[in-house]
Amino acid sequence: MTKTLAAIIGREGDLYVATCPQFDVVTQGRTIQEARDNLKEAVELFLECASPAEKAERFRSEFHITDVEVAVGQARWSFPPKTSSA
Repeated sequence: MTKTLAAIIGREGDLYVATCPQFDVVTQGRTIQEARDNLKEAVELFLECASPAEKAERFRSEFHITDVEVAVGQARWSFPPKTSSA
């Protein structure tokens, strides 16, 4: 049996960080595909090893991903932030 879960993947430095919000499982990879594959493995291991109580406690049946408009302040700051070259 399979179940489709959400995966949120974002770049952090040289790596991609992947999160499954339903179980709060996080992993990383050098590429988006590697991060996705690692997340699949991490969630499967969690489901295999966690107790039924832990699975029930961590499971989130509802979560929302949305945009939030924020004030960025002074014009000295750019978005996305520019990295300094040293």
